[in-house]
Amino acid sequence: MGNRRLANWFTGVACVLLAGMGSAQAQPIRFAVAAEPYPPYSEKQANGEWKGFEIDLIHKLCSEMKADCEIKEVAWDGIIPSLLAKKVDVIFSSMSVTEEREKQIAFSVPYYDSPIAIVGPKGTAVNKYPDDLKGKTIGVQSSTVSANFLKQYYDKIADVKYYETQDSANADLVAGRIDLTMADGTAMVDFVKSSDASGLAYLATVPYDPLFGKGVGAGLRKGDTELKGKLDKAIATLLASKDYDDLSQSYFHTSVKPLIYP
Repeated sequence: MGNRRLANWFTGVACVLLAGMGSAQAQPIRFAVAAEPYPPYSEKQANGEWKGFEIDLIHKLCSEMKADCEIKEVAWDGIIPSLLAKKVDVIFSSMSVTEEREKQIAFSVPYYDSPIAIVGPKGTAVNKYPDDLKGKTIGVQSSTVSANFLKQYYDKIADVKYYETQDSANADLVAGRIDLTMADGTAMVDFVKSSDASGLAYLATVPYDPLFGKGVGAGLRKGDTELKGKLDKAIATLLASKDYDDLSQSYFHTSVKPLIYP
């Protein structure tokens, strides 16, 4: 009788353990995107759905990995802390791969690249660096490669204003409270087409600087090597596909494929 009870106990424990393993395997991959709208990459619609280039990429990557995924919105300034605190699993929000960030987190292979642009009133000359930016009031989103660039080279020769969101910088530019803004070029192409920006233009592409990083990658915890391997493989497959080219042309009318990709 005792042996039968012991056997039943082992069977019960085994069932609980197997159920727990199944539950763990069923956990979706949580992709973090910045809560602030950043068209055409990601923007929350009135019905609560997320739309944009990066949102489409998330869906395609998850399909390639045969994984269940969730999109979590996180304030940009708190997106790396949320990853490190295991509140999310992947940062997928136009985050450039830089040496400074690589000290904290790991990155996938790059999944897109874009130049840095300067936007301002039509006819403004900004072709000579740094002369044409001296004395200007330049708006930029905090914690971005553009912010790092301006802080490094222009804090002492221009009035650099830092914003929590690019939308706020754009609004001040439209209102004439700043002279220029510096940001991701493909996002700015979309912005200057809007009715609010009718008096503004994409003035120039900023010459490459190492502070701009090595393309845009997905951010992961350094210990999540298995997830990184799966994501790297899925990104490589997507970059080589017609789907990626079609999405790129659909959103930007040009290729945003990294110059060097797997």
